[in-house]
Amino acid sequence: MALRIRLQRHGSKNQPTYRMVVAEQQSRRDGKFVEILGYYNPKACGNEPEYKLDIERVDYWTGVGAQLSDTAKALVKRAKKAAANA
Repeated sequence: MALRIRLQRHGSKNQPTYRMVVAEQQSRRDGKFVEILGYYNPKACGNEPEYKLDIERVDYWTGVGAQLSDTAKALVKRAKKAAANA
């Protein structure tokens, strides 16, 4: 069972939001998942946060062997950088 941390699309047409989830590599993009790790809203405006991630759980799952998708890796890197600066 190969696990992958990736984004799952939600929201409406032209207004996407994404959940960052741990899922089996072979499952569908919006299919079954093991755990929700956070969310990402690329069209956030005003005081809305663009993303919120549980970094501790991401580190746990990567330690267990889950692979990050390219987009998830970029978001985690950005979140860790923001947490270090705060």
